[in-house]
Amino acid sequence: MQATLDTFRDAILRAGDNRTPLRLRGGGSKDFYGQALDGEVLDTRPYAGIVDYDPAELVITARCGTPLAEIEATLAERRQILAFDPPHFAGADGVSRATFGGMVAAGLSGPRRQSAGALRDFVLGVRVMDGRGEVMSFGGQVMKNVAGYDVSRLMAGSLGTLGLILEASLKVMPAPFEDATLRFHLAQGEAILRINQWGGQPLPIAASVWHDGALHVRLSGASAAVRAARERLGGQAVDEAEAQALWRGLREQSHVFFAPALQGRALWRIAVPPTTAPLALPPGDELIEWGGGQRWWMPHAPATHGPAAAQEAAAVRETALAAGGHATLFRNGDKSAGVFTPLAAPLMAIHTRLKAAYDPAGIFNPRRLYPGL
Repeated sequence: MQATLDTFRDAILRAGDNRTPLRLRGGGSKDFYGQALDGEVLDTRPYAGIVDYDPAELVITARCGTPLAEIEATLAERRQILAFDPPHFAGADGVSRATFGGMVAAGLSGPRRQSAGALRDFVLGVRVMDGRGEVMSFGGQVMKNVAGYDVSRLMAGSLGTLGLILEASLKVMPAPFEDATLRFHLAQGEAILRINQWGGQPLPIAASVWHDGALHVRLSGASAAVRAARERLGGQAVDEAEAQALWRGLREQSHVFFAPALQGRALWRIAVPPTTAPLALPPGDELIEWGGGQRWWMPHAPATHGPAAAQEAAAVRETALAAGGHATLFRNGDKSAGVFTPLAAPLMAIHTRLKAAYDPAGIFNPRRLYPGL
């Protein structure tokens, strides 16, 4: 693998000398996410393979180009999982091209994030090649090793703007012994109230979703705990095959709600405190996950551009801000108004200094996070 590292280093040094952008890219499954796609592609997939996996210690270390499907298959052999439920976003052919490094760089989590936590909470350590071609290591392979730990988690969700993630060590979890899904026919406000009431009780709730008048709740854990929760909550039991399709569809955005977004409709992700009442958004379709904390919204009208898009973005962001949250243009739409909520000047200054420290020539995925970065 040293030859591959040398190839990466040569490409980075050449790009730095010429001040030409590099587009760090694995399988390209999340090319739609973020701002601009700019620069010569540096394909990370040749640097692949599981470096270390210790089921007893619940830690896996792998190289950036390792297929995410391979990671999950390896864990499944020992009845373990990536608890944050990362999406693959397979193409129309259904084939997963997601890579381990791309997963960390995107920092996205699926339905189980409601109970398990976000991807960055599971990052123990990383090895990164910076804009000078130097390899740096942060963190380690155990939770108690905190040296550089915050820098490791900083790489999660950075979209490759700070450096090339070569390897990452992540904490994994045992797979639950039993799963069950319950359905409740509730209006949006009642569903938000009910799921938050249940969230404050000792119930094995792993995930939840409200859409089109129905709240689905996923129970995961020990068999006795799941059975007791089913009896306590009531509701309608969902067939296992249907339930698996539901949660997989939410994770991969193949659920019927997301179909217009896959055809070009703008899709917004709104993060608010879970107890927030239904949002006063413009006319559109809404789906709620993570116990009320993540709200997906699509306008009824096709994606707009120009002044109309700016007005729509402002309306959505003002609504999210008033509720104590923020909004991200997750797919499609006019990105000139910014995919992510603009940062306050002091925060942008911190981002700018971090970018300069790890990528002094500004070659790594420029403007992928923010237009001016």
